[in-house]
Amino acid sequence: MRLSTRNRLPGTITEVEKGDVTAKVTLQVGDNHIVALITRESAEELGLEAGQRATALVKATDVMILTDEGAG
Repeated sequence: MRLSTRNRLPGTITEVEKGDVTAKVTLQVGDNHIVALITRESAEELGLEAGQRATALVKATDVMILTDEGAG
């Protein structure tokens, strides 16, 4: 399979938390964790489970995080 996505982050699934409609999938990539919300149906079709190797494909126009270090 060929994709145009260049931001590919291979890792290991550490948690799959299924809700009624969505699933929260946590992927450990090196020392970092990436969390993705996908449909429950997609998680089931892919057979996602903890310990499985997977790759996060990131295709976004904006990713922003702001903190106010003075806030307590």
